[in-house]
Amino acid sequence: MKRRTIMKTMAAAVLASGLAPGLAAAQEVTLRLHQFLPPPATVPKHIIKPWAARIEEATGGKVKFEHYDAMALGGKPPELMDQAIDGVADVIMTVVGYTPGRFPKTEVFELPFMMTNPVATAKAFQELVETDLQDGEYKDVKVLGAWVHGPGVIHADRPIETVEDMEGLKVRGPTRVINDMLKELGATPIGMPLPAIPEALSKGVVGGTVIPWEVTPAIKLAELVHNHTEFTGDEALYTATIVMVMNKDSYAKLPDDIRAAIDAESGQKLAEFAAQVMWDHDKPGRDIAVKAGNTIIQLSPEQVERFKAASQPVIDRWVAEMDAKGIDGKALIAQAKALIKKHGG
Repeated sequence: MKRRTIMKTMAAAVLASGLAPGLAAAQEVTLRLHQFLPPPATVPKHIIKPWAARIEEATGGKVKFEHYDAMALGGKPPELMDQAIDGVADVIMTVVGYTPGRFPKTEVFELPFMMTNPVATAKAFQELVETDLQDGEYKDVKVLGAWVHGPGVIHADRPIETVEDMEGLKVRGPTRVINDMLKELGATPIGMPLPAIPEALSKGVVGGTVIPWEVTPAIKLAELVHNHTEFTGDEALYTATIVMVMNKDSYAKLPDDIRAAIDAESGQKLAEFAAQVMWDHDKPGRDIAVKAGNTIIQLSPEQVERFKAASQPVIDRWVAEMDAKGIDGKALIAQAKALIKKHGG
């Protein structure tokens, strides 16, 4: 075969692969990113994929992220953290509380009425990760970002205007702490990951759920329930903690320039960006419910205080549980509140 024919054959093979010769040579690393939300949801569409694209651009195409949404690599949402540890995925995003009791210090940010400003709370969470939790309860992974969502809202098949209205209502909750709060408020909590909510509501397994407005369009919640209870005042009813973490070996073996590019887009930058994007997307979710003619209930300050009082035993129990683990629960609450205030909350 003549040299010209050989070169044509090689060029055709490269083009058939869909890669230009320069790009084929430049790419060095492929990272599998696994998470539980559908592609149109706020977090994958407006947070994770833009974050990954910035890193790909910064490295000149040396790294490529393969996105596996909605548990496309298999398993269930509570398994995501172990998938990162075991290397099933290189990077995962998950709600920390999907693995109850495993990350006890993180739970401090999920306590009732702990969160004020979600961006400030996210930055507080990220700072606690960097100064304590990375070497403690997250020692088996590399934390790329830690954040929280916007104010939690009660969405139900009946109006919730007082604490008494919660009595006997089966409510989906995302985490151990939040389920304990729902129980204390008189509801029957049923824990399940977010993707299970639509089926549970449509089949009557639950009559309500607590989630922020931001994610409601992804599961068409305004079509499933028609009453939405918001909490006025400076503190939110609750929030949930979210992390994006990387397999430690995958992170360690990255070329220095790629690791630096990932670091530059992670940490506090990612925490602030993710929390702000989720908070910004609360309004579009709420607007859908308003347009549908659903009932939006805003609790009076007096009713909010009654919910706070009813939730206090949850905080007291959590402090006792932390003390039993050798963690000073009251000191951790004070530290979390101080960090939130430090970051503008």
